[in-house]
Amino acid sequence: MLQPYHGNITKRLIKSPKLYFFDVGLAAFLLGIENPRQVSRDPLRGSLFENMVVAEALKYRFNQGKKSNLYFYRDRKGNEVDLVCVTGTDLFPIEIKAGMTITRDYFKGLNHMVRNFPENVPNGCGLVYAGEKKQQRTDVTIVPVHLLNHLFDTCGG
Repeated sequence: MLQPYHGNITKRLIKSPKLYFFDVGLAAFLLGIENPRQVSRDPLRGSLFENMVVAEALKYRFNQGKKSNLYFYRDRKGNEVDLVCVTGTDLFPIEIKAGMTITRDYFKGLNHMVRNFPENVPNGCGLVYAGEKKQQRTDVTIVPVHLLNHLFDTCGG
């Protein structure tokens, strides 16, 4: 279970936790996915990718003997960030996208969070995607999924 980040704001936020599988293969099996070709066309591909990244983030912390400092953020207007790493009062929002190329839409939730918590996001944001190259865009570090742990080190991993 990934708990929602509430912060000390007066906006109406979603306060129900999100459930993730530690075994993404089991989740795929339960969805009836039997081969890689099916995954690439499945409408839940993005959800499975997000599930995998969140599970790996949690495992990374737990394997270092640390507790989870990971949350998600969503308000009632649909603004959302998939993963928020909290260290003290600092936030490191991370968006997770299954796409192979970066689009402007990927930054919507991150930009919203920076606008609403400007003093709490001193180290920028992160974006995990299914592409191949690490990139930097202003205050957003973009990493392919195989460099995931580098991003978690940035957020107090």
